Amino acid sequence: MTPPTYDDLIRDGARRLREAGISNPKSEAMMLMLHAFGGSHVALISQGSEPVPKGVEDEFLDATTRRAAREPVQHIMGYTAFYGLEIRSDGRALIPRIDSETVVTAALDRLPKDQPLRLADLGTGTGCLLAALLRERPETRGVGVEASPEAARLAGENFEALGFSGRATVFQGSWADWRGWGEADMIISNPPYIASAVIEELEPEVRDHDPLSALDGGADGLDAYRQIVNLAGAQMKPGACLIFEIGYDQRAAVSELLQAAGFENVADGQDLGGNDRWVAGWKAR
Repeated sequence: MTPPTYDDLIRDGARRLREAGISNPKSEAMMLMLHAFGGSHVALISQGSEPVPKGVEDEFLDATTRRAAREPVQHIMGYTAFYGLEIRSDGRALIPRIDSETVVTAALDRLPKDQPLRLADLGTGTGCLLAALLRERPETRGVGVEASPEAARLAGENFEALGFSGRATVFQGSWADWRGWGEADMIISNPPYIASAVIEELEPEVRDHDPLSALDGGADGLDAYRQIVNLAGAQMKPGACLIFEIGYDQRAAVSELLQAAGFENVADGQDLGGNDRWVAGWKAR
């Protein structure tokens, strides 16, 4: 029996993904083949009509079967790109999304260069937000605060793999138990913000594979914001900056929470899709 070619497998994989309801079946089939192939996109195209080695075929077929079952492609490959970094990603923490890159940009706009500032990331998950800031501001140091032991380990793995273990630590515990509020010059957070009743309506890649604790924000999606703002209002040092990622419909509510807690110069911004994505404020001096 003649072995299938790369083009054959990609074509068949795209068909199976399309039948499973994947919105970009061809590009995802190509992505999964690139992962199995282990070479560049150009090299894969040049090999398109060549027979596929059995090991590559088996890995690709396993990957497309998992993807057809709606397992996230980031979990299948074991990593995802975020702000120019390769971030390990699996079921221990929320998958980094490209929308969150706008939150990093907002933080960098408020983070002076060439100053040895201290950063904190509450609910750090994979550690992607803090890692991106540490790369762009080499003089800074930071801590990722994470209640989940599994996610805390993943963040530590990412900091070590990215070469940040000397500048980044992980506090495994709740932000209520963390004692660094008064030392941080900037605190950033992408907390759980999905209203509990909405979770069952999410795409299966999110609902069935992201940890529930990273999604469920309570009845109105604002529980974590209230907790963090109350703690920040009482314990953050004057002049420090607090930045949140938010859901598309939470700008007004989160802005009001910050203002009520005495934060000044409250600002907000959108992601590349035009949705409200972040809110920031400064602790009054």
